[in-house]
Amino acid sequence: MSVAESPSRAGRVPAVRTLAMPADTNPSGDIFGGWLLAQMDIAAGTVAHDRARGRVVTVALDAMAFHAPVFVGDLVSCYAEVVRVGRTSLTLHVEAWARRGRTGEEVRVTEGRFTMVAVDREGRPRPVPPEEGSPGPAEGRPHAPQRP
Repeated sequence: MSVAESPSRAGRVPAVRTLAMPADTNPSGDIFGGWLLAQMDIAAGTVAHDRARGRVVTVALDAMAFHAPVFVGDLVSCYAEVVRVGRTSLTLHVEAWARRGRTGEEVRVTEGRFTMVAVDREGRPRPVPPEEGSPGPAEGRPHAPQRP
């Protein structure tokens, strides 16, 4: 599948891009699901941090679905989008795509919904500030910042 065929990725820059390495495999030679989950959590945290303008923590992971395996040599890109903003929390949809090292084919390998909470220096929940130029929280409006 090409970038043009993927509406969820069209024109977007990944929040995380990394190469799947041999150290990330299970005994069968496939990349550990936990490694991929960690990359997705980093992507969610990066985008949530930008939107919350500060520290965030992961409080929930819902609806995780593995669609295809990741192999050594695949270039893994994680795309995160804020789909809901609450008073102190943000819900993000995260997709991981792999560009196959041997063929260059691009495959959506997994997706999930992450809930992050904005916290202060003491780790207590704090309000998520309104989007710049917005009077209040953007409930239900997607937010997908572009990265340079």
